Amino acid sequence: MTKPLGVVTRGTTGVNRLRRSDRWLVHDDLVRARLSAAPDPLVVDLGYGASPWTTLELAMRLRAVRPDVRVVGLEIDPARVVPARDGVVFARGGFELAGLHPVLVRAFNVLRQYPEEAVAGAWATVSSNLTAGGLLVDGTCDELGRRCAWVLLDRSGPLSLTLAWDPFTVERPSDIAERLPKALIHRNVPGEPVNTLLSAADRAWARAAPLAPFGPRARWRAAADQLRAEGFPVRRYRRRMRDCVLSVPWSCVAPTGPTAR
Repeated sequence: MTKPLGVVTRGTTGVNRLRRSDRWLVHDDLVRARLSAAPDPLVVDLGYGASPWTTLELAMRLRAVRPDVRVVGLEIDPARVVPARDGVVFARGGFELAGLHPVLVRAFNVLRQYPEEAVAGAWATVSSNLTAGGLLVDGTCDELGRRCAWVLLDRSGPLSLTLAWDPFTVERPSDIAERLPKALIHRNVPGEPVNTLLSAADRAWARAAPLAPFGPRARWRAAADQLRAEGFPVRRYRRRMRDCVLSVPWSCVAPTGPTAR
């Protein structure tokens, strides 16, 4: 294998930290379809950190979609590579994916530690190693996994942005801004589409305040309906959501100005 591409990051992790993104992955129609149809259901968890808990959890949850899923955890730091366990293999690798060609790559809290100008190259390198129809999830979350955001991509580029948060510990949608993926976190300024979306979400949340006695989930459903009425293409989910989720096509938030940093 060639030298892994990337740099060693902090490696902070924790049990159940990525549960919100995992829940989304196992219920998302596109992810389920691509994983179910793959001749080789290989999934890579890129940059799992100092301990492998979230990789093991990902494998467990994806088996509900594809029981024969093969999960490989990759870490650029050789000291973090651990022996295989519970049907999951661990190896050294970076954005080149150690020569693997998976149908799904999850990279959480990896690019957040890189400069913004490195994102496009990292996306391109990972995407070029995906199998046909493969998907990449580039995301960020807080230490307890209560505030999460991720971009879903395929070989053609970004497809969507999703924000997911604990209904009971977040006061307003724009609080998730601190956890936006690296491609967007410096774009939360007036004039940029992601700022326009978050500002509108806060206004819709405020207007839905009369529903607060029914709980934050009911209030958020009303706020999301308000956003749709205003023309924002907020995805509508058929099932009841445990989390508050805001998902839009990438075209709704794609940066318009020059690189901020």
